[in-house]
Amino acid sequence: MNILKQIFLLFGFSLMSYEALAHEIRPAYLEIREINGSRVEIFWKQPISGESGIYLTPVLSSGWLTDSASDNSSTGAVFIRQWKIKTRETVAGQTLTIDGLTNTITDVLVHIVFADGTNITRIIRPSDPTLVISKSQQSALPVFDYLRLGIEHILFGIDHLLFVLALILIVKGKKRLIKTITAFTIAHSITLAAATLGWVHIPSAPVEAVIALSIIFLAVELVNYYRGNAVFSSRYPWVVAFIFGLLHGFGFAGALANVGLPQHDIPLTLFLFNVGVETGQLIFIFVVMLVIWVMKKLLKNLPSWSRWIPPYAIGCMAAFWFFQRLAVIYFPS
Repeated sequence: MNILKQIFLLFGFSLMSYEALAHEIRPAYLEIREINGSRVEIFWKQPISGESGIYLTPVLSSGWLTDSASDNSSTGAVFIRQWKIKTRETVAGQTLTIDGLTNTITDVLVHIVFADGTNITRIIRPSDPTLVISKSQQSALPVFDYLRLGIEHILFGIDHLLFVLALILIVKGKKRLIKTITAFTIAHSITLAAATLGWVHIPSAPVEAVIALSIIFLAVELVNYYRGNAVFSSRYPWVVAFIFGLLHGFGFAGALANVGLPQHDIPLTLFLFNVGVETGQLIFIFVVMLVIWVMKKLLKNLPSWSRWIPPYAIGCMAAFWFFQRLAVIYFPS
């Protein structure tokens, strides 16, 4: 009994550590724009959580970012720096380095617009934190990079995964599960598109808090279901999945907004990012179903109380997120 309690506590602390990891995985964004060959405007955005952040600093070989003062601001979710530099030097040929990137697992999306209208988009990764800027580089990101961003967001977005996990546990039957996951997919695809294309705008902080509430709701429903009570989520899981899926779609859109993708890339990015999200979601569902199958085969004599661990772990983690995200809303840094 004591060993199982220790495992449960370790699981809880692991989830909290994973939450920090999930924040760090969000991409940072750097935009460099040459204006009329006489000045350069530089925009830098990196993810933070409350008052905590990761140490990242963009550095250009010209020394522009080191020698010039920047305007700094924070929204509670991202830290922003902006430079306006008067110069006739060009960005082409310079080396861009992201200091501190090798100590993280985050990526940096870089978008550069030259004075003649030529533009390039690149992703800098921790394995190689430097980029030699050249106009001859391919202008758009490879398809795989957009897909990878979507897959990473869902696989490291533990709040979305816990919602899907709760659905898997409360829905019985493969057909009902397929119908439920399909409803969730359709719903979050609708709001992801609507928010990314600018048709609907909802502040990200309240959305993230309500997403945590949606997970708490499913955890409570799961507890009542295990007690033998008839719950709405068990009778009409596709309805619950669709309603809350609309909400989670705004969360996915917030990920794209935090990256700050260039306007001309939004349609392609939207499609590929969504495909990546769905791919990651299917991978997660497959792994969960496989684990459940293996446990049923190998662990046939688990104590009856062990089934209470998932709903209470999910509920406690979601409650932690809810109050953490409320603090960001009411006490922004």
